Amino acid sequence: MTATAVPRRVAGRRPVPAAVLKVLAGLALVVAVVVHLGTGAVLDGLRAVSPAAVAAALGLGAVTTAASAARWCVVARGLGLSLRFRAALGGCYRAQFLNSVLPAGVLGDVHRAVDHGRRSGDLGRGVRAVVLERVAGQVVVVVLAVVVLLVVPNPVRGLLDGMAGAVAVSVAVLLGLLAVPRVRRTLGAVTAGPRAGLLTARTGPAVLGLSVVAMAGHLALLEVAAAAVGVHAVPGTLLPLLVLALLSMGLPLTVGGWGPREATTAAAFAAAGLGAGVGLATAVAFGVLALVSTLPGLGVLLLHH
Repeated sequence: MTATAVPRRVAGRRPVPAAVLKVLAGLALVVAVVVHLGTGAVLDGLRAVSPAAVAAALGLGAVTTAASAARWCVVARGLGLSLRFRAALGGCYRAQFLNSVLPAGVLGDVHRAVDHGRRSGDLGRGVRAVVLERVAGQVVVVVLAVVVLLVVPNPVRGLLDGMAGAVAVSVAVLLGLLAVPRVRRTLGAVTAGPRAGLLTARTGPAVLGLSVVAMAGHLALLEVAAAAVGVHAVPGTLLPLLVLALLSMGLPLTVGGWGPREATTAAAFAAAGLGAGVGLATAVAFGVLALVSTLPGLGVLLLHH
């Protein structure tokens, strides 16, 4: 008599969430850079954070946060929502602080989107306003960065040529995603709305101008970090390096802003002959100063709880 084989039930494993994978990838990138270059550069970056640099970070943080808050007001009002500048400024500060201390780097913006949507009585348009405001800022950063890197003679052209393949692959992946009907429907639902809030003749120039101000503030803070570390390069040499660092911060692999920024800055500074260690120290100093610039958001968070 042969025994009947009883099929064994195999418990299905839950897939690892994409957000967790992104956080792990960002952490792995930071660890790899530090292991390769050593902890000395990290310590140099931390020691470079002086009281003067902290004061500059708070001042520049106020400028960039005010520009972002004003941009949010313009977009929200374009969508027919009421949003006062004072409330937007507090919401942006709080979101930036949460983005800096929580994984994924967008949870603060999710919080301000939902909070404003509920307060305004229209959750969908509240979320749409924040998405459009963030997208506008990123588009301006990418476009202006590409212009700077193509027009300004820079010492990292070889590095950019090496990145061309990765950029082409990324564009192909994005185009492939846009070909998926579900993705198109989701994007349509996000961007749809009365007057689109962004692409009108009345709101467009304001959104563009405020985005440029915010980008200039971030670049200025990167320059403060570089100067604090001891980098004394001519602007034509330093600007493309800082632009590359700023671009890398938009990649969805950051952990509170850390990750691709450190790797990109180290590689760019090395290609420019300034040293990878100096680039890493600059990125570390900027990371600390960027966190300092968001500290008023902690006060906003405590006052509202």
